[in-house]
Amino acid sequence: MTIEYENVSITLGGKQILRDVSVTIEPGEIFCIVGRSGVGKSVMIKQLVGLLKPNQGAIRFDGEDVTTMDTKALTQLRRRCGMVFQQATLFDSLSCVDNVALPLRKHYKLPPHRARERALGYLVQTGVDHLAYRDPSALGPGLRKLVAIARTMTLEPRAILYDEPTTGLDPLAARKFDALVTGPLASRGVTQVVVSHDVRSVFDIADRLVMLHEGAVRFLGTVKELAATTDSVVRSFIEGRPEKG
Repeated sequence: MTIEYENVSITLGGKQILRDVSVTIEPGEIFCIVGRSGVGKSVMIKQLVGLLKPNQGAIRFDGEDVTTMDTKALTQLRRRCGMVFQQATLFDSLSCVDNVALPLRKHYKLPPHRARERALGYLVQTGVDHLAYRDPSALGPGLRKLVAIARTMTLEPRAILYDEPTTGLDPLAARKFDALVTGPLASRGVTQVVVSHDVRSVFDIADRLVMLHEGAVRFLGTVKELAATTDSVVRSFIEGRPEKG
């Protein structure tokens, strides 16, 4: 699934968040969006599924412009493009396996036992099948996110969007996420867009990345190119230093 931003600008609450952003994400690519807080990273991925609409510009999935889609078309798009929010939105009244089975029952009309069998397979892929019959409320944020990713995988999306997936995770859980993204999901050719503050994770998983600064593209390229950049603003971000001046 090819994703294109063409000259995208958006203003929220009287403040311009993004201005003239143009980026193309290739099929099967692991693409990271980085930058300091408030620069519009999460706004970029919310626009991809129609949760926010730009003031100008186009956003395309395989040539289809999201900004002109009606409600029915957006619903179909969201089945092809899964989103994992920063806070894992699981139902605490259901076990983990029943949370994962829910889309299978809703969209494929599978009976409960069949949906549960298939859901267990996705929990195996994310490494949390041992938690299948636990309540999500008893789990830490890292494990909840892995269950949420398993649920997103049930509809076999062609793209998955992650909003700060490693925020609040311990180092082990963060590396489990990295391994999932670069392993099973990458091998299936899923296009993955990751909003992240976690510089280590970005260096470990990204094929390419974009850094936003003051609402615009400051850097676009590979991890190798990022490591070699002499741009002082970009270097201060990846090294965790305050910007001078």
